[in-house]
Amino acid sequence: MNPWIKSAIIALILSISLPAQAGFFDWLWGSKNKGATQHPIVLVPGIFAFDTIAGIDYWYRIPGALEDEGATVYVPKINAFDSSVMRGERLIQQLDSIRAASDGRITRFNLIGHSQGGITSRYVMNVRPDLVASVTTLHTPHKGSPLADVLTGIAPDGSLRGVGFETLANTVGNLVNLLSANKAERSDINAMLSEFNKSGAAAFNDLFPAGVPTSDCGQGPSSVNLYGHPIRLYSWSGTARFTTGLDPSDTLFGITSLAIPGASDGVTGRCSSHFGQVIRDDYLMNHIDVNNQVLGMVSLFETSPLTLMRNHARRLKNAGL
Repeated sequence: MNPWIKSAIIALILSISLPAQAGFFDWLWGSKNKGATQHPIVLVPGIFAFDTIAGIDYWYRIPGALEDEGATVYVPKINAFDSSVMRGERLIQQLDSIRAASDGRITRFNLIGHSQGGITSRYVMNVRPDLVASVTTLHTPHKGSPLADVLTGIAPDGSLRGVGFETLANTVGNLVNLLSANKAERSDINAMLSEFNKSGAAAFNDLFPAGVPTSDCGQGPSSVNLYGHPIRLYSWSGTARFTTGLDPSDTLFGITSLAIPGASDGVTGRCSSHFGQVIRDDYLMNHIDVNNQVLGMVSLFETSPLTLMRNHARRLKNAGL
């Protein structure tokens, strides 16, 4: 058989039989503008938030993948540890600045938030809906995470053990902020944890219910209209604790998952991740695989997070967003 024909057949078989990993076959099809959304995409990080440290992105290789699809992408500077209200106010300042500098070209944004970044995005959506075209949450514990209850139980705020934990955690958070050129922000681990324990999550949802399912494991509305501003809502998540065996996060989330009853990604329970239109809630991904961490070590038996993000940019574009 002609070697060129043989190579083409092998490539076709692989493209059919394997998940679309890292866009290996993207050259076979499609315009580079398929993800050119009407409104810019803003990637909102979760806890341990940073944009880039030592040349490594929080959203590892994802901004470039989206820009290759034609999207305009921003990664805001957000405090490593703080409440979503404070993080949200910081995000609003940056969105207002981007919009003001655009000479009218930019009016709204597609917010995509990972973990606490999803709650942060929900806060912005509710208090400044004029800035938001869509909110997509990834592995976000909308109804809280039992991990927060465990931590606040082991080290209660104000106790000797709690003070020690607070001091250590905030020192780590402040270091992350410093390395990420976010020097002005001071971490507040207790403000973050109190938002994700059972009572804190319930209080936030009572205040900002838009998009949150009313049943235990249902879907929320695919869109809401807040003060005359229509906003599309999406979410997805995974339920894997072990994905590669090489990724150091597998060990971490294997341990943390013991505190969470039922299927989870090691931090967020499957049903807790539901918000708006649920695209899928059982990807073979742990809590940080979705942002292509650690350093791209994700399962070979699941669609690449880069491909998921490219596909979502196309979804947003096709929805006129």
